[in-house]
Amino acid sequence: MVVSWTPHRFTGGMLALDTANTVVLRNDPEKTFDRLKDPAEITRFAEAASGRPLVAPTPEKIAPVVLSIRETTDRLFRRAVSKGAITTGDMPEFLEACADGLAQSRTEIGRPGKLFGNPATPIAFEAALAVSALSLLRGDTIARLRICPNCSWLFVDKSRNSSRLWCDMAVCGNRQKANRYYRRRTAAREVTNV
Repeated sequence: MVVSWTPHRFTGGMLALDTANTVVLRNDPEKTFDRLKDPAEITRFAEAASGRPLVAPTPEKIAPVVLSIRETTDRLFRRAVSKGAITTGDMPEFLEACADGLAQSRTEIGRPGKLFGNPATPIAFEAALAVSALSLLRGDTIARLRICPNCSWLFVDKSRNSSRLWCDMAVCGNRQKANRYYRRRTAAREVTNV
């Protein structure tokens, strides 16, 4: 199945979270959908995911690494959100997956002013994904990680007062508000009909 990637799908705030969110409705086994089930979708996702050129010329080859980073990132940071901190015992599998993503890359990172080298130079998707996942380990980022109560996607709350509730106000926020309005109206009708 070919999936159309649109900008509004990228609400996690970071490549690693957006990739973790490619499993739609992760908490509902009957409705869950893996957007990267077909390895060819990795290339489409990489092309749509970032302002920086990301390349995935052999998606079948990198799929195990990409999916490993995705799943270990999701597990580690969902637990971090629920506990408020990362448990060190949860990290080895995550770090191994990230190391696999970086193993074949020759991208230089960490230069002052150019943390990821020249922004015009393409970077391997799996390497960019690993760097993004590792950058989530910063304490200020962990403190702002959230799970959307509507769709269960992970996202970084970048609001000024750290009070964002939904991954995307236009989608999940509106759905939640519409559901609350419907419940209030239904309750009010039941009271007047009694």
